[in-house]
Amino acid sequence: MTQSLTVQTPDVLRTINLCRLADSTKRQYTKALSNYLATGANLGNADALADYARDLPTSSKAFLKAAVKLVTERMSTALKGQATPENVKSTQAALYRLEALQSAIEVKTPSGQKAHTWLTAAEVKKLLSTCGPDLKGQRDKIVLGLLVGAGLRRQEAITLTFADIVLQPRGDRMRTCLQICGKGDKNRVVPISDALANLLDQWAGIVGDGRILRSVDQRGTINGSMSSSGIFGIVRKHGAMIGKPSLAPHDLRRTYAQLGFEAGVPLTQISTLLGHSSVQTTQRYLCLEIDLTTTASDFVPME
Repeated sequence: MTQSLTVQTPDVLRTINLCRLADSTKRQYTKALSNYLATGANLGNADALADYARDLPTSSKAFLKAAVKLVTERMSTALKGQATPENVKSTQAALYRLEALQSAIEVKTPSGQKAHTWLTAAEVKKLLSTCGPDLKGQRDKIVLGLLVGAGLRRQEAITLTFADIVLQPRGDRMRTCLQICGKGDKNRVVPISDALANLLDQWAGIVGDGRILRSVDQRGTINGSMSSSGIFGIVRKHGAMIGKPSLAPHDLRRTYAQLGFEAGVPLTQISTLLGHSSVQTTQRYLCLEIDLTTTASDFVPME
């Protein structure tokens, strides 16, 4: 019979809340674990967890697996820190059971390639032109600008402050750069264009210091920082205005990379600017395994 760990529900949810994650991700992780624990099963039982996850939709299963991995990794670290010569055997047994929990949920990763979406330079101009001169329009242009003009992830844009805008020497003049804290707390510096720098400078004159992205209410009052879902809504709204209602924030990040690559920016530099762990990740990101300029279909007579 499988021995289970006793895991308290409040401790699990508190662990997720304390992690450096987007608010939307915390909600998904919390929901996934809460739904499982609501069945009366203990998170420490790998067999029960596997049985529960087996019939879940793929997306729900993925969130549950990620949440379990996060919680068990924190528990493993705590157990190792409390190990003594007297309890080393029981500690090791507990670590084995935590490892079993991490592998209890199987999520099938889609194979093959998926068509990516990005905008042309002309479409980017058209997208930005949909932002009006009012306060919300100016804010929306900053949101779109950070995604497509600096290649930021949503969470990176949300946490960016005016203090993260710095000047770095470039030849005989200074270049405006963004200091980004990305996934895994990895820091990187992203140089931006003078046009985007000017937009940020004008926006700073309106909102002052602190977080760059702010919510704006119906009365035009600037409030606190934006949410990840708020950014998603802005991208969808302006995408629909140029005939692309399914446009997503990550499509703008991919556009940043694609336009840079087409302009001759080295792939290694694009990889660094995006905060990717390897150039191979960037190659897959840009779908470079397929030559989209010339393909076999071009040589098949259709008329």
